[in-house]
Amino acid sequence: MSNPTDFNEELDGYVKIDQYNTQHVERIADHYKDILAALGENPNREGLLKTPERVAKALQFLTHGYDIDAAAVLRGAMFEEEYSQMVVVKDIEVYSMCEHHMLPFFGKAHIAYIPNGHIVGLSKIPRVVDIYARRLQVQERLTNEIRDCIQQTLNPAGVAVVIECKHMCMAMRGVQKQNSVTTTSAFTGAFQSDVTRSEFLRLITASLD
Repeated sequence: MSNPTDFNEELDGYVKIDQYNTQHVERIADHYKDILAALGENPNREGLLKTPERVAKALQFLTHGYDIDAAAVLRGAMFEEEYSQMVVVKDIEVYSMCEHHMLPFFGKAHIAYIPNGHIVGLSKIPRVVDIYARRLQVQERLTNEIRDCIQQTLNPAGVAVVIECKHMCMAMRGVQKQNSVTTTSAFTGAFQSDVTRSEFLRLITASLD
């Protein structure tokens, strides 16, 4: 983020470093004081005094994916390799914010690609998921953005993405269906074949036990 200020917190030897744009924090916090008042609350009571600032910082963290180039992350860990079988990374945690109500949706992503001369460091796949998830999103677009980034950057023989999420905008308001799960999928190249796609789906549902 532009003009960041570091906030360091040391807990049991672990140093947490967060970066916030202080101008944006102040601007968002001022709006949240008005929102609290409009809700019938007293923004000056003890429990809410720092809430606008906390919300402003939380929103910056939850949307920090706008400031990161996912393709550059992948390019920074690409390696030439002749491996040409399916690479699957499953059960990647997903936390995002629905752009319609700004309520969370969360779940898991399962991703596979078939290398075509290049592989990528395995940790970069979950990183790409996180970069696109840390934006105001809809699950359908999130699924396509992850697929397209991997396909366009690595140029593999195919990419498969399946995301399963619970949406708080459904569970907490609206239809209030607490146990519903939304599944989206996107495929390119070899994964458009029934045989390859079926193998991927079998692998992401298989247990190692």
